[in-house]
Amino acid sequence: MRIGMNPQKEERKVILNTNHRIVIVVYIPNEEGFYKDSLSVFKLSLDSLIATVNSHVAITVINNGSYEKVSDLLGQYFKEKKIDTLISHNLNIGKIDAQIGAARGAREKLITLTDADILFSNGWQEKVEEIFSVFPNVGSVSPIPVRTGLYAGTSSVLKYIILKKIKVKFIEIPENFKNFNKFLSSINWDLDTDKNLKWPVVEHNKIKAIIGSAHQVLTIDRDILFTTSPSNPSLTLVGGNSEHNYVDVPIDKSGKLRLATFNNYAFHIGNKVEDWMIDIQQKNIENTLTSKSKFNVPISSDDLFNSKLDNKVYGLKKKLLKKLFSFFYDK
Repeated sequence: MRIGMNPQKEERKVILNTNHRIVIVVYIPNEEGFYKDSLSVFKLSLDSLIATVNSHVAITVINNGSYEKVSDLLGQYFKEKKIDTLISHNLNIGKIDAQIGAARGAREKLITLTDADILFSNGWQEKVEEIFSVFPNVGSVSPIPVRTGLYAGTSSVLKYIILKKIKVKFIEIPENFKNFNKFLSSINWDLDTDKNLKWPVVEHNKIKAIIGSAHQVLTIDRDILFTTSPSNPSLTLVGGNSEHNYVDVPIDKSGKLRLATFNNYAFHIGNKVEDWMIDIQQKNIENTLTSKSKFNVPISSDDLFNSKLDNKVYGLKKKLLKKLFSFFYDK
């Protein structure tokens, strides 16, 4: 029998105090071989995240079948309210399924999808949210700019440029040279040798951003996860085309812009902690953000592409826009 009335029924509404959620998946099965230093890497990544966000952010961590030390660490962080949400799986269900599943359960408009080996530096949240606030119809922003991402899932950006909704120019950014090489090194790509190579830069209302990005860490408009991301599970442990199919392509098919911050505000660590990473985290701690973000984050519904585009039509539009852009702009 029931006695009285559930008091929650009288309150009815939930007040949402955050507008940005970070979703991070961790899988560390042991401390051997490839995973020898992974716990130290993950702890540095999570600590750097905690040190660089403000009170409008909530953090979700998915423990995807990790070993006991990871579970103990996350249990302590959850108890101390360093993280808002802890999801635990006994078995590894696959990175993208764990991440997208948790992200779809979030209520914030901005969702940062990040690997468990990203080192965040002060200012990353503000710079990412600034681009969402200033540019029209943004789909994603990464705090790691990539010089070579001009044609990687960016046909919607190219269309905005062709229609003169945003400005484009190719310029040297020598201050990005060192950090971009750190990113290239972390994924075992050849390093740049010329700091004066040009970057694809877009500008709107005097704010600059880089065209394109990698997917190790990016902040996405939540709506994309429901409109153009596949609804069926990936059933992939990691890699393959899972992130491409569930994150990269959906951003572009949504008709929204795929951008990165003008300068570098995060680093892909890999599986070993180095001294320079510790130095960055020390600076994070010394300059911990305590103020609220000054940016409102409107999400425009001005979709230039139909979010229901089938793959054949999407592929044709990508090719056409690339040809048009390269003819008029990429000289």
